[in-house]
Amino acid sequence: MTLQVPPPEPDQAAEAMVWMKILAAYRQPRMSRSVMELFVTVAPFIAFTAIAYVSMAYGVWIGLLAILPASAFLLRLFMIQHDCGHGSFFANRRLDDWTGRLIGIVTMTPYDYWRNAHAKHHATAGNLDQRGIGDITTLTIDEYRALSPTKRLGYRLYRNPLVMFGIGPAWLFIFKQRLPFGMMRAGAMPWLSTMLTNLAILTLLGLLLWTFGVGTMLLIQTPMIILAGAAGVWLFYVQHQFEDTHWAEGDDWRFPEAALHGASHYDLPPMLQWLTGNIGIHHVHHLSSRIPYYRLPEVLRDHPRLAGIGRITLMQSLSCVRLVLWDDARRKLVSFREAAV
Repeated sequence: MTLQVPPPEPDQAAEAMVWMKILAAYRQPRMSRSVMELFVTVAPFIAFTAIAYVSMAYGVWIGLLAILPASAFLLRLFMIQHDCGHGSFFANRRLDDWTGRLIGIVTMTPYDYWRNAHAKHHATAGNLDQRGIGDITTLTIDEYRALSPTKRLGYRLYRNPLVMFGIGPAWLFIFKQRLPFGMMRAGAMPWLSTMLTNLAILTLLGLLLWTFGVGTMLLIQTPMIILAGAAGVWLFYVQHQFEDTHWAEGDDWRFPEAALHGASHYDLPPMLQWLTGNIGIHHVHHLSSRIPYYRLPEVLRDHPRLAGIGRITLMQSLSCVRLVLWDDARRKLVSFREAAV
């Protein structure tokens, strides 16, 4: 039986609290569905990757086109790893953790280290007082104006699309995640997770290198991880970097309001929505992160009012790239030109 939503609340935080109670009914995963989701992601990923490697071994270069669908399913594997980090995929902590750790080898993302950083992102998203962990660096207009010319240039380069979605993903997934940056003094677990994942990655790459050679291995693995990484960074970007997102500081920041209105509903075409694990329904995910990704469309079906909150389409999302600074006065993200800086 579907819970009925009360009339809209004038207070966004109060409205978000009501939604949190309603969404609790969707938090239970279905074991058979989770197993099926894992299978229909792992099997195509292995198949397309194998096609790419075998085609190279026999000199059939057209087989390299298989890297594209392999990258798409690698991205989908990351979405399953993401749900495991929230304990929402199997709802069994041990099973979720070990599934996430194994997936982390092929996504080149140390699971326990990433889960810790991502939990902080969920706990502080939209909080101007707690930026810097698990999010995209975003300055206010006043903060940008206070920078030196050199640091202004650095910020502009960082927010440049070629860096953000090209160099950035390569740096993040190939190099940065090889050490637990940001958690160097957080105890043994971030180090253990990162180093064991690195060892497993080296073992896997060593087997591929021994079987197919270094050239073939690099020609296939490098674009695959960069393509999947770029898509992942893009998704994360547009889910929080949209014009009417929600940021606040001090006592004005409240988790329910920031979760519901600080994350977008990235309304993608059905196939893209499936490949991305419904992560575009991000406002619902932030409000109740224990909902399995395959139940998020069920939430919108039962409560269509949620579909209109923070909704952006694929075409509309392209304009989000220009939004780089938070305008405290207008309470929205703006471009450098709009900020007159």
